[in-house]
Amino acid sequence: MPLRFVIEKKIPRAQGRAGTLLTAHGTVKTPAFVVVGTKATIKALTPEQVRDLGAQIILANTYHLYLEPGDNLVKKAGGLHKYMNWPGPTMTDSGGFQVFSLGAAYGKELSKITKITDPSFLLSERSSDSELPRLAKIGDDGVSFRSHLDGSLHYITPEKSIEIQHNIGADIIFAFDECTSPAENLRYQEEALGRTHRWALRSLEYHKNSKNGSKQALFGIVQGGREERLRKKSAKVLSEMKSQGGSSFDGFGIGGSFAKEDMSTAVKWVNETLPEEKPRHLLGIGEPEDLFLGVENGIDLFDCVAPTRNGRTGTLYTRKGKINITNKQFQNDFSAIEEKCDCYTCRNYSRGYVSHLFKAKEMLAATLGSIHNLRFIISLVEEMRKSILTDSFFGFKKDFLSEYLR
Repeated sequence: MPLRFVIEKKIPRAQGRAGTLLTAHGTVKTPAFVVVGTKATIKALTPEQVRDLGAQIILANTYHLYLEPGDNLVKKAGGLHKYMNWPGPTMTDSGGFQVFSLGAAYGKELSKITKITDPSFLLSERSSDSELPRLAKIGDDGVSFRSHLDGSLHYITPEKSIEIQHNIGADIIFAFDECTSPAENLRYQEEALGRTHRWALRSLEYHKNSKNGSKQALFGIVQGGREERLRKKSAKVLSEMKSQGGSSFDGFGIGGSFAKEDMSTAVKWVNETLPEEKPRHLLGIGEPEDLFLGVENGIDLFDCVAPTRNGRTGTLYTRKGKINITNKQFQNDFSAIEEKCDCYTCRNYSRGYVSHLFKAKEMLAATLGSIHNLRFIISLVEEMRKSILTDSFFGFKKDFLSEYLR
């Protein structure tokens, strides 16, 4: 088997657990935060810096690497690990999220997490309000899209997505899926879910019939939007899905975009249905309050661009909430960003200096901000794991969030 998952301890009266995920390139202690290196790099950081922050596993983007530099080139270079000099475990997404970002969300202010009260949520996504043409068009067989780089036309099927991921060579890959907007109506959500399930089976068949089937673990992706019936149906269908040879998914991703108000409920629905013995990954979620909800409800892995994206733009995490380091109040503040943080930035530089770097538009600002934010999130999830092992998860959650969200 390309992957093995062992549950070490469970949270009493909840679905959360601490475990160990064994891959061909190393072990991941779960729950764990997966650092996003979209184009085979974590922006502004070297792989060595990322490793020193405690990162155990990284995720690269199938869509972006397919377009640039090309998945065949990555394969020729020896695969993702060798190409980017990352020796540890890796993942690649399916490219399904780009179906959403280049399709329903293109030209609109829709993101992974949307509040029900947001105008963009209330606007029906089946309308043609956007002035910008969608770059992706969905058919039953696959998705056609135009490159955001040069406008060239491409067509991705489930088989093509898996082939690209085989070439990239990550330890864990995902079935091709359609990520739908939380604002889509029920009829479209049902249609898209049926398509995602058909694509999942095609992905599973193609993967397990290839030589990579024994080398790379394949996760199915649960969809279904905000609908309890659809989420549970998707989890059940994927849990029971088998290839003609009898192979099943090695783990599961929980995909889609969520309404902030009911994300934890959707995760709970799904994990009550998925097989307990297989790992679960929540795609594209990384805010501290969401991580607690995910862990409590049985999530083992998370990935999100938020820590590094925020870090590059001056929004930094602290135990008392996020701060904008460019605000005037930090100009003469010579304390660390977070007094108890053990990251390189906090050990060596003050808020005032980091604020100066951002205002002066120095490249070092993005590096120092990203180092701090990644360490903050990675260490937070490490603490969650410790609290599970010591039966103190709910106390830790209460203490942290009461300070962070006040």
